[in-house]
Amino acid sequence: MRTRTPLALVLATGLVVTLAACSGPSGSGAPKPEDSPLNEYMSAVWGGDLSEDEQRERFEKENAEREELVAECMSDEGFEYIPNTGGSSMSFGTDDAWKPDDREWVAQYGYGMINSPMSEEPPTDQEEWVDPNQDYVMSLPESEQTAFYETLHGPPMPEDQMNEDGSYEYDWEQAGCYGWAQHEVEQKNPAMADEFEPLMKAMEEFWTKTQESNAFDEINAAWSSCMADAGHPGYDAQVDAQMEFNEELNAYYENQTEWVEDDPELAEIGEREIEVALADLDCREETDYRKVQLDIQFALEEEFIADHKADLDALKAAAEQGR
Repeated sequence: MRTRTPLALVLATGLVVTLAACSGPSGSGAPKPEDSPLNEYMSAVWGGDLSEDEQRERFEKENAEREELVAECMSDEGFEYIPNTGGSSMSFGTDDAWKPDDREWVAQYGYGMINSPMSEEPPTDQEEWVDPNQDYVMSLPESEQTAFYETLHGPPMPEDQMNEDGSYEYDWEQAGCYGWAQHEVEQKNPAMADEFEPLMKAMEEFWTKTQESNAFDEINAAWSSCMADAGHPGYDAQVDAQMEFNEELNAYYENQTEWVEDDPELAEIGEREIEVALADLDCREETDYRKVQLDIQFALEEEFIADHKADLDALKAAAEQGR
């Protein structure tokens, strides 16, 4: 059985994140990405409607439960394992630091890919984390150390099963005790239950069709024409501008063999990012891109909800009951 976690996470965050990336300055009464009709359901499922303290408490509870299961599994396999509850934490970004619709912010950071206010924040004082199992593992013969980690995380993925970029399809059954424990914890989320698998598949198909829908052609064409007039042709959709720099940045790091401080090549990419992001912002404002895009998106979501309302209501109720 393949885990459905990646799909679930995409469905929980993809709509809001993508819409936020496309957003422009909000006028009076303009819709906001977080007002997404589907977000009301998925926030209940994934805890987005909880306070930061409640989300942190939920995260710590799930982490502790997962680590206890790992310890149980490792013991069954003949190894000692101390639950590792000190190596994970949940942090929250600040909305005030991220202002992709503010002209001054965009002029300084662009899309926030290369230069970011997050990288400028002073590091917080945190105690150095120590693996509670390190002493035990180091006491084992080398062959047993290898066996310990393979039992914990599964054997190395054969190269012929990897994609060209080194990624591969995650299979919890091949991910050792940690994979099993993670699967056990996830199964308590109703979105991962067999009962709601048809709904989650329908939502995945909806999201794919929405991304490929021609409903956004008119607003994207208006934005694209504006960008061409500003000296930045070649973008068919607003999201393409940001994705272009995402791909360029990935290629830059993939080709790096060593870290180069204040690399002129990276600085040049950052300068172009800011230039395009400012033109993007101008064109979003000129075309009222955010409002039009969100109005279309929300209308499509309402249609999906109308077709699946009973299942969505049941999913939300199950999620709220399980807290």
